[in-house]
Amino acid sequence: MGIRLPSILLSAKQILKIQSLSARNQSDVPRGHIAVYVGEIQRKRFVVPISYLKHPSFVDLLNRLEEEFGFHHPMGGLTIPYREDTFINLTARLHRS
Repeated sequence: MGIRLPSILLSAKQILKIQSLSARNQSDVPRGHIAVYVGEIQRKRFVVPISYLKHPSFVDLLNRLEEEFGFHHPMGGLTIPYREDTFINLTARLHRS
């Protein structure tokens, strides 16, 4: 039983790449905000206040997303596979309240 060094190195490289991408994405998100990727096919990045996560309408959206899609977010942020205009309408209502 031996150690497979090439596969360990490959895994380490993948982890470092993911961490660097995540750090790069987080570095331009202002304090008190979160990156959200929205879109059905092509995703657009939005930066929204964390306070939205406590709003009942946003919580309802997140609960529906969890039931339908689970919690796999490969882009390093919260992924919402809905139409952009629907998300913009929701955030506009949250911003006004």
